Amino acid sequence: MRVLLTLLGKDFANLRRNRAAFVLSFIVPVLIILIVGWAFGLRPLGLGAAGGGASGIPLAVVNQSSNPAAAKLVAALQAEKSFRVITEFTNPDKTTRPLAESDLRPLIQERRFSYALVIPADLIRENHFGLRLTVLSDPRNDIETQTVNGLLQKSIFSSAPQLFGQMLQSWAKGQVGAANMEHFDRALADNIARTFGGDAEAILKGIQQGDVRLFGQEADHTGAIDSTVADGGLLAKLVKIDSEQVVGKDVKSPAATRIVGGYAVMFLLFALSNGSAAFFDESNTGIFQRVLSAPVSRSQLLWSRFIYGVLFGLGQLMALFLAGHFLYGVEVFAHLGNLLLICVSVAAACTAFGMLLSAITRSADAARSLATLLIITMSACGGAWFPLSFMPQFMQHVAHFTIVYWAIEGFGAVLWAGNGLVQILPTVGVLLGISGGTMMIAVWRFNRRNIFG
Repeated sequence: MRVLLTLLGKDFANLRRNRAAFVLSFIVPVLIILIVGWAFGLRPLGLGAAGGGASGIPLAVVNQSSNPAAAKLVAALQAEKSFRVITEFTNPDKTTRPLAESDLRPLIQERRFSYALVIPADLIRENHFGLRLTVLSDPRNDIETQTVNGLLQKSIFSSAPQLFGQMLQSWAKGQVGAANMEHFDRALADNIARTFGGDAEAILKGIQQGDVRLFGQEADHTGAIDSTVADGGLLAKLVKIDSEQVVGKDVKSPAATRIVGGYAVMFLLFALSNGSAAFFDESNTGIFQRVLSAPVSRSQLLWSRFIYGVLFGLGQLMALFLAGHFLYGVEVFAHLGNLLLICVSVAAACTAFGMLLSAITRSADAARSLATLLIITMSACGGAWFPLSFMPQFMQHVAHFTIVYWAIEGFGAVLWAGNGLVQILPTVGVLLGISGGTMMIAVWRFNRRNIFG
């Protein structure tokens, strides 16, 4: 028994000294649980109550109707925590004006937002029993698009019942005539006032405005309509939502085109980060000592490894995109030149990331464990696993500092939106900037420390 306890103590001592194994065994799984829980609306204790679903999705709203019910619908959308409603356009001189329908399509193509709702001037038309709305979208992420469509329907069906009351009034006037409808409404208001109390004129005004609170009482705190009626029932048939896909409508394989870029950059980060750990293996086998004994500087050695990583990354990315082309029909060859430019930029950023890990860690195991921790975090926060809108607001801001986010933006701009060279240059610039800045830090660290000694 004493021998077993001694051996057991030895194993736990090894685990305590092996920080890489500890991180991979305990820290990384906890991080994954935290991130996935956040995405599905769970909140750690002490950080607020659990919330559900998306938050802060930009939704442009153009209200062309003077009907008060349309304003109530806009207010309902603004109250929906999942949306960040945009109703104004900012001019180059920083002045603002109300959004117009003509603004929406160019702004969607520029990725200022991905969804827009147009409330037409003739929202409620006489002799027509129904409402018509228009939704414009760039459904680059299918999960987010389904979420937005569901939230829009919920806001229409549950938060703006006045729309349906006015629609019924308008249709009835067209069927029986305005005078007859006026007589009916007044008789109904008088009967309600006599039976239940209240001011007949106020009740009449409410009826004519489509107010479902016939007795003047306050509605419940949700203003909700029975979900059994709204979900695919009567109200769903009364509202006609015209959908227009502004970007990506000509993509032949939308599902594969949406997801291939995110997973491609994640696997590339793992491959290049693990490859960077080869520095330590070459040091242990004496290869570095022999190479550095030649007229070769340490910086030259690092830059040669960087160039190798870029070429390797380019080869891996193109292999994955070609597999997507032949397996699922992803349109690669139609955008080959711009795709190659994005792939080179992504490969450079990922290679620089791996080089930095080797520069700031002291062993291959430490480099691999830190790489796993950071890559999982970047992939989850950068949009490779699920929509950014499913993450808390501060995580959505953090995403803009990750390689994964900009890689996905670049791949989407080329393969989904079909953008040209000028349009993708800002993304290329950001990726190359990340690469250059990271490599400068890595080279500085390598030259100041005897890491492989």
